[in-house]
Amino acid sequence: MNMNLRPKRRPVPQIPIVSLIDIMVVLLIFFIATTTFRQTKTQMQIALPESKGMGKSAPLEDLRVAITVTKEQKIFLDGTELALDKLAAGLRTLRAQNPKVRLELEADTATQLGILVQVWDALREVGIPITDVPARIQRQD
Repeated sequence: MNMNLRPKRRPVPQIPIVSLIDIMVVLLIFFIATTTFRQTKTQMQIALPESKGMGKSAPLEDLRVAITVTKEQKIFLDGTELALDKLAAGLRTLRAQNPKVRLELEADTATQLGILVQVWDALREVGIPITDVPARIQRQD
């Protein structure tokens, strides 16, 4: 009996190079297709026009006074808290002080529709068209 004490040599695993080349070509095509190439930009020095009116605050007649309804259903007219039944009187006083006053309605998204309708009724009672009062409804944090 002849005993072979040397372990058998295992064959070295072969790496299929052809399939790796195929994968590399696909990746190369992908990167070329998705890359945005920068174009050379010519820089020029230009003088921009200046405006005397741009960048300044709006004229007083363009400013709007806010009627604010918070998520706690509190009503503020120009930062002063009012009860809902006193809103019409507050609007009358505001119009007496400044007949050309422009209003806007700021309300929370959680404001009840009934309160908004009562605010619109107060506006109508004073003679302010609802269409002249833009509404900004957003969530207050």
